[in-house]
Formats: sequence, structure tokens, C-alpha cells
Amino acid sequence: MNCSGKDSRVPEELLRLSSHPRVCVRRGGAPRKDAKCVVYWMQRAMRVVDNPALDVAVDAGNALGLPVVVYFSVIPNYPNANLRHYHFMAQGLRDVAEDAAEQGVGFVVRRHPDNSLEAFLEEVEAALLIGDENPCREPERWRRVLAGRLRLPYWTVDADVVVPSTVFGRSYFLLHHFRPHLKAELPKYVVAQPKAKPLQVWKPWKELRSFSLDEDITAGFGKLDRIVGPVDSFTGGTHAALKRLHAFVNHDLVDYEVKRNHPEVKGTSRLSPYLHFGNISPLTIALAADSAVAQGKAPAAARDRFLDELIGWRELAVLFVRHNPNYDNWECAEPWARKTLLEHAGDPRPHRYTLEQMERGETGDELWNAAQREMVQTGWMHNYMRMYWAKKILEWAPDPARAFDWAVTLNDRYELDGRDPNGYAGIAWAIVGKHDRPWFDRPLFGLVRPMSGASIAKKFDAKAYIKQNSAGEGTLAF
Repeated sequence: MNCSGKDSRVPEELLRLSSHPRVCVRRGGAPRKDAKCVVYWMQRAMRVVDNPALDVAVDAGNALGLPVVVYFSVIPNYPNANLRHYHFMAQGLRDVAEDAAEQGVGFVVRRHPDNSLEAFLEEVEAALLIGDENPCREPERWRRVLAGRLRLPYWTVDADVVVPSTVFGRSYFLLHHFRPHLKAELPKYVVAQPKAKPLQVWKPWKELRSFSLDEDITAGFGKLDRIVGPVDSFTGGTHAALKRLHAFVNHDLVDYEVKRNHPEVKGTSRLSPYLHFGNISPLTIALAADSAVAQGKAPAAARDRFLDELIGWRELAVLFVRHNPNYDNWECAEPWARKTLLEHAGDPRPHRYTLEQMERGETGDELWNAAQREMVQTGWMHNYMRMYWAKKILEWAPDPARAFDWAVTLNDRYELDGRDPNGYAGIAWAIVGKHDRPWFDRPLFGLVRPMSGASIAKKFDAKAYIKQNSAGEGTLAF
């Protein structure tokens, strides 16, 4: 794998494209001769708008005089995905189909078992393959295996972050260590990108099969978890994401600094599900926030605080997952946190709950139960509550390792933005001190920063939040 993109066998224009920091050449070489198209294998970046991976595919197609077709493969066993996730994904794919047609690129969806990417590349006689980057373990394994089997060039594009992760080449201990490096790069990347327009419009032939998105993409998936069903609190797709973004920057960004830590008023962007599924680019969001400030709709300080979350913390999380193979388990603990948590492992716990009790929101802490219900019922939890939620799991679980595992299990099962670097980094921050500093020595927590319900309830209207997330029809029955 050559992420520098340097390969003398590649034509000059493609060499220029492949040498961008956002591009990783996983299999080099010249494109196939007498090819009919360039294929973009869409996975993480499920969008047409502001998609650097699709732009690279279009630019490559233009250089070769070929059209572009987007390929999406629906598998029945995506790691830790359930009906809730597939439903949201299917909604987003309908937007991709509509937007792709408007741009003149093809869009083909195939389902298991007729979804071999390699067979599709032969079927359409692809010149080269462009794909998405994804730092998580299993998708990265897929990419490495595929690169070893293909017989045509294969590039992946880091379309999920504002600044390509290869620019930094490492993870950082604390956000304030990362900020100076990030700040130095942002002027190069927080810039509106020209929309790549295909010179050759895709014209499919009749025999080219594509699954109809009017049908159920999960039909026949016998082992799919269907207990966790769809939610009506979020609609998947770029169109819904842009609508939510415009509402936020036009009405909520102005008060972001004050309201962002008030779960009862929902003063945050609530864009994380769309970012996870790649329905919207973080660059699109950042530029919209800049525009709101320029138009006098929000103060610069509110924008800066928001971008610190959107770009600072989020891209720090991506680097953490990219460079730490134990990002989703206790083994990623900071050494000081591991030492102090083990020293306090024998401390008496005032309460102990099983994973099943927590899943049902049956603890003696009504604030925590409300946060759990918000996640179960809506597919999303306010970020301020996520910190408290994970801290209490550490307090109630038998040991720190199981606390981490239980937090990951619940987060990945119910959150629309679960199974994501941001979620893993947040759990690691709360439970094992990742991207945090030692605090004051306390029972159970040791030097890991504690949070108590009494202290955080003073900072917002906890009673209102509990009432908003009371037990109701959306509660799961186990």
C-alpha cells in the first residue's frame, strides 16, 4: 500500500490526482486498457454532495474520457448493525440515487449474495476502482484483502474528515496538543471545493442489474437484529442532513455556547447520525457555520466553539481509532488510568447493575435512565449526557474492562451514530482517561475524572430532561 500516491506507471494526470494527501494508492499501476468506466465503491461517504472520493473518481474519469458509476453493496452482516441502522441507510441511499442521476453518474445497488465487487468490476469493464477510507478495524481489513486480490488500480479517499489523517500521521494525547497542528492545516482545507462534473455521462445498458430502493434492502436477512427498530426522530440522507444543518446555523448556532450543554433544550446540531453515515461532509457544515457568521446570524465565538467539536474533537477521534488497534476495548487505557483503576478495582460499589438492567433503564438513577431512554427511543443521546452515562457505567459495572465493553455494546446497538470513531473516543475518554488528564484521587474512579448526577443537575434543568425522556411507547421490552 502506497499512500503517497507515487507510481511512475500511472499517466501524468492520474498521478497528480493520486498524489493528493487525501488519496491512498492501495494498488498501483496503469488503468485497464479499453475500459468502459471508472467505478466508485461507496461505503462510508454515502453522498454525492461535497464527496472528495466521488470527485476523485469523476476527475479520473474525465482524464480517461470515461463515465463514472457508483457501486453500493448491501451485506447482511455489517458489524454490529441492526434494522435501525439499515433503515436509516436505505433512506440515505435514495438521496444518493437522485443526486447521482442529476450529476450524470451511475448508481448501482446490489444485495447479498449477488453483490461481488470484483464481479461487478469485470461486468462493467472498470479502468480503476476508487473507494472510501474508514479507520475502523473490519472495513480496513476488507480494503487490505481486496487490494491484494484486484488486478486493476485501487485508490481510497479520506472523505470523512476536513484535514486528511495522513497529514498528521499520528495520534495525539490531548486536544490542546493537536490544536496547533490542526490550526496550521485548516486554511488549506476549509475552502469550498469546485464540483467535479463528468464530461462523459453514464448511460447504463439494459442488462445491468440494480436493486430497487423501493424494496426492503433487508429482505431475507435472517440473522439481522430486528428488535432495535427504526426511529422517526431522524430521517436518513443528504437532503434531511442539509435541512437540519440550515436550521441549526440559521437559528441555533447563535446560542450554541450557552445551550450546547443543556440537554433539555437541544441546542446542538444533532448532525452526528448524518456524519456517521457520510450523508453530509464536515466541510459542508464548517462552511455553513462560516457563512452564518459572515451574514451576522451568529457570533464568531459560537462558530469557533462548534468547529472545535466538529473538527477538533472529531478528527482527534479518527486519529485515535486509526492509530490504536484497541480503540474499542479496555486495552486502549492511558497507563496512568489503567494503574489507578486497577488500584481501586476492589473499592465497594454503592450500586451494581447488570448489562440487561442498564439496557432497560432500570437503575436507581433517573437522570441516567432518561439518557438511556433517549438513546433507545430516538437513536441519539445528547453529548453532555453521554459523558455522564459512560461514567456511571464505570461506577456500576464489576470492573473497568466490562464497563468499557458494556458501554460499547449499548452505544453501538442503539445510537444511529454508533460504531463510529467519535463514540469510541468518547467512551475511552469517560472510562479510561483517553485524551484527558489525571484528576483527583476518588474511590472507584481513582484519578479518572468523575461526574455525579448532583453536580451536573445544577448546570441544566434535569427534571425537564427526565420528563422529556420518560418511559413510553418507544421503550423496548425485553
